[in-house]
Amino acid sequence: MFDYLFNSVPSLIIADVRHRSSNILELINNIKNDPVFGQLPVLCILSDDINNINWKHYAVDDYIRRSDIENDIRTRVKFGIERSNRVAEINPLTRLPGNISINRHIQSRLDSGAIFAIAYLDIDNFKPFNDKYGFSRGDEIIRATGRLILNIVKNIHSINSFVGHIGGDDFVYITDTEYIETVSREIINSFDSIIPTFYDAQDYAKGYIEAVDRQNNKKIYNIMTISIGITSNKNRKFLHYGEITEVASKMKSFAKKFSGSCFKTNRRMA
Repeated sequence: MFDYLFNSVPSLIIADVRHRSSNILELINNIKNDPVFGQLPVLCILSDDINNINWKHYAVDDYIRRSDIENDIRTRVKFGIERSNRVAEINPLTRLPGNISINRHIQSRLDSGAIFAIAYLDIDNFKPFNDKYGFSRGDEIIRATGRLILNIVKNIHSINSFVGHIGGDDFVYITDTEYIETVSREIINSFDSIIPTFYDAQDYAKGYIEAVDRQNNKKIYNIMTISIGITSNKNRKFLHYGEITEVASKMKSFAKKFSGSCFKTNRRMA
């Protein structure tokens, strides 16, 4: 059964529990204990004579009585799949919308003709930091950066804004065009003010850390900064989310050529 699930991961498992002694609930526990299937929703069909099951011992998300199948099964299955999709679209580390939600949100704005600005943010020298101090401290950086971006975006532009976590140390945020640079400056100032607290005191005092690169050579890496690329559809029409995110990504790459935290705006949007 596991081989089948790995080859074709479903959106929902429906389990038919015909009697209390059935081992199907134990099998469900085994499936859900696997990290690949931990978020996979399980709907159990119970015989009407099965009562008082201690559900805390079983990794079941929902159940339906056999007598209610005709009326409720479609709705319960739909809810289970939608819940699974929502979980899959959230980055588990920051709890921010992930790639699927980001792309869908951008495309929806483009399709509606809305005018907006998008910023692509990347943390410079994050990987060497992660390699030196370990992924636990690296995760703290990612979580703190996500909270920082979300708080600033919502404080400055609470309505019609969006924040997403692409993955790793990459984030996006969307505001109306008149807010994007103000938000970006505030994010830079806040990031630069909190980042010293994540380094050992002696490393921050030196202004760099030593870490091994992909070629196994020891190199010096500066203290982490952020690079932000900004663009907008104000004076340029984009039909697909990939087009506008590509421009923002190129502006982010351009910003990384400058020392220190900075943002660079695609001036064609001006």
